[in-house]
Amino acid sequence: MTEYNDVTKPRHYASGDVECIDAIKAQMSLEEYQGYLRGCIVKYMWRWRHKGGVESLLKAEWYLSRLVDSDAQ
Repeated sequence: MTEYNDVTKPRHYASGDVECIDAIKAQMSLEEYQGYLRGCIVKYMWRWRHKGGVESLLKAEWYLSRLVDSDAQ
């Protein structure tokens, strides 16, 4: 059984067999995908004090981890 959580595996992004982030990645070049990830990092860092608190920081960290992984390709 899949374990969902609000940071790394939100239920609303995992309907069906394909996760949303994987579908986004499949549609983009590496440069576009890295730009998308950077935008998400900025968004969550921007709002952490006013919306989401530590959860927003954890989401930014999750996207940063994906960005680091994508650069290693």
